Amino acid sequence: MGDTKLTVGLVYGGKSGEHEVSLQTAFAVMNAFDYAKYEIIPFYISKQGLWKVGAALDAPFGTIEQLKLGGEAGDMSMALNAVFSGLSGGDPLIDVMFPLLHGTNGEDGTIQGLFEMANIPYIGAGVLASSAGMDKVVMKKLFGEAGLDQCEYCYFNVSAWKRKSHELIISLEDKLGYPVFVKPANLGSSVGISKAVDKESLIKAVELAFRYDTKVIIEEFVDAREVEVSVLGNEEPEASVPGEIVSSGEYYDYAAKYTDGKSQMLIPAPVDPEVADRLRESAIQAFRAIEGSGITRADFFLRKSDGKILINEVNTMPGFTPYSMYPLLWRETGVSYQALLDRMIELALERYHFKQGLKYDNE
Repeated sequence: MGDTKLTVGLVYGGKSGEHEVSLQTAFAVMNAFDYAKYEIIPFYISKQGLWKVGAALDAPFGTIEQLKLGGEAGDMSMALNAVFSGLSGGDPLIDVMFPLLHGTNGEDGTIQGLFEMANIPYIGAGVLASSAGMDKVVMKKLFGEAGLDQCEYCYFNVSAWKRKSHELIISLEDKLGYPVFVKPANLGSSVGISKAVDKESLIKAVELAFRYDTKVIIEEFVDAREVEVSVLGNEEPEASVPGEIVSSGEYYDYAAKYTDGKSQMLIPAPVDPEVADRLRESAIQAFRAIEGSGITRADFFLRKSDGKILINEVNTMPGFTPYSMYPLLWRETGVSYQALLDRMIELALERYHFKQGLKYDNE
C-alpha cells in the first residue's frame, strides 16, 4: 500500500452467466481510474470459480483478454491470502475492494459476506441489500412492504412445479392471464427470461427458467415505457435524472442489452417534471426498502394506459461501462464517470469506518 495512493482491488469475471459482461465493466473501470490517485490490483475469477491475482498496476490493460491474467489459477484462499495479510497484525495490501461481478456469486451477497468476514472495505451494496436485490421474489415483497406499486406476480420452486404443475398453471392463468413473463428468480441481465402467450409456451418458459434457478417468478404483462433511475449514497441517497429504454425487441432482453446494439437510451427521459420527481422519489424509496448502500439502479414501468409508476426491480451492481445507463444518468445529472468512481470509494470507506465504531459485545 503506497503512502499517497489508495490501493483498489478490482474483482471481476466470476462463476456466473454474466461473466463476459463483468469483463466489459472491469475493462471500462480500469481504464477510467486516475492512476496518480489509485493503484489497482486485478483479481480475475474464472467461469469455474478459480482465482488469479495480478501484480499492482500503474496503467490499465490494453485489451479485455489481458484481464484474464497469466499464470496458474488457484483457489480463493490462496488468492486472498495476500489481501487479508493485515488480519494478523500487518497492514493489508488493499485499501478497498471493488467487486465488479454481475449476477450469481458476485451480486448476491456472497462475496460481500466474504469481505465483511475479512473486515475489509468494499464498494457497493452490503450483504442484505445484495441478496435481496438479486432475489426478485424477496425484492418484490420488500417493495410491497414499502408501499411501492408494482405489477401482479406469482412464484414457485422446482419441487412445487414437479408436484402440482397443473394446479399452478390454472392458478396463474386466473390471476395473471396471458401474456406473462417468466424469469429465474435469481439472475440478472435478462438471462433465462421468456414471454409466454399460452399454456404450451408457459410450460416451455418455466422449464427454461428452471435451467438457471430453483425458483421462478411469473409476472403479468404491462404495456409500459421502461424508465430507470440511478441512486448514489448511503444514509442520505441521491437520485439521478430518469432515463428511458426504447428496446429493439418485444422486451429488453439479453440481446437487446448487450449484442444487437439497437436499443436506445433517452437521457433524460421525455417525461413531465412532476413524473420525473416521482420517479426519483420512488427510486430512493426502493433503495431504502432493500437497505441499499453505495449504488443501485432502480427500474420502473410507466404504464401507458394511465401513466402509473410501477417498480420493476433494482440492480445493486448495474452495468458500469461509460455507455451503461447508470453512469450516463449521473453524467446528465452533473457527475462525471471518474467523479462517480471517487464517490463510490468514499462511500465504501465511510460505511466501513462507521461500522468499525459499532459494539459487538456488552462490555
